[in-house]
Amino acid sequence: MASAATEWLASLDAGQRALAVADGPGAASPSEDDRLTWFFTPTDHGGVTLHEQSPQQQSLAMQLVSSGLSMEGYVTACVIMGTENILDRLESWRIDWGMERGRDPQRYYLRVFGTPGSGTWAWRFGGHHISMNNLVVDGRLVSATPSFFGSDPAEAGFVGGGHVRPLGAGEDHARALLHALGPGQRDLATLLDRAPADIVGGNRTLIGDDARMPRMDDVWRGRFREPRLADYISSIHDREEERSGFDDAAYAVLSLTRDPKGIPGSALSPDQRALLLQTITAYTGRAPDEIAAEESAFYSVGANLDAVHFAWAGSADRGRPHYYRIQGPRILIEYDNTQRQGNHCHAAWRDPVADFGLDVLHEHLDVFHRDDEVIRWPAAEVGGRA
Repeated sequence: MASAATEWLASLDAGQRALAVADGPGAASPSEDDRLTWFFTPTDHGGVTLHEQSPQQQSLAMQLVSSGLSMEGYVTACVIMGTENILDRLESWRIDWGMERGRDPQRYYLRVFGTPGSGTWAWRFGGHHISMNNLVVDGRLVSATPSFFGSDPAEAGFVGGGHVRPLGAGEDHARALLHALGPGQRDLATLLDRAPADIVGGNRTLIGDDARMPRMDDVWRGRFREPRLADYISSIHDREEERSGFDDAAYAVLSLTRDPKGIPGSALSPDQRALLLQTITAYTGRAPDEIAAEESAFYSVGANLDAVHFAWAGSADRGRPHYYRIQGPRILIEYDNTQRQGNHCHAAWRDPVADFGLDVLHEHLDVFHRDDEVIRWPAAEVGGRA
């Protein structure tokens, strides 16, 4: 990872480096605030974009991206980037977001924080429907979250049959678990009969207690100055709320709290627990193989899976708007497939304790007041992992 980052940085000219390099993690500077800011919308993620680079530089950039993903994760990321071309056609090439091209498979930003190979450094890659955040300390990847993948469309057909569904496995495993639940179990797992328009955690740096889904206007880097764009994104949110019938009471039911909602792993049968683990690995499997193996081994331990809760909202039918959540002491997974009539999905994997490696860096959370009340969920000692 350090080698790939070093080689990419060496290929950049002075102007590119000014965008690509920021101060190292933990620094008392605007760079650290920037490192802790992430997006999944087609907004400025910070860094130098692929289309600002030569083909050789793009290749080096993608080698760094690849170093932060498993082979399957890298394939998924590349397909997601390519769906921007499909989305452009679906929207009749009319969405611009105030840019020369609104749906751009090369508007993905890469930035390095600090010096690769030094004691502590980090890097971020992001654009529409992708956000990768990595922290390296003493040669070890200590944090790979928040990790966000999305896809619009979530599913599209090929000539002659078959479909591309970059995030289909996570949806299918979760739905299989829902259908495998008995009546009493399903009642416990089902939070609401309708689904929210987006993931509840949004793009918060830290998840506070009773966190509720933000408006779509608020998950961009700043507000749109052009009234047509501000009105457009606001209208999308309002339309989705009207479609789903969401109100304050519904948002309260689905709010993220320190005490997980849904059915715990301890209340599942062995077969149901296997489906829960499969769903988890559909997310942790994005990470490099060593990290993915550690995560899989951790949740394969019965006591660790016992503490993980599974919750669902919306329709149980494929192609209909739905949302699910997997939450435990060291994991938060959120998935929604609600917009575009259930064909636009978001899939986030987070560690409420160690996102951005803040546990390693010993950051004091009271300096981050992104929400009304920011609270770190307790780092319960589960299975020997604090």
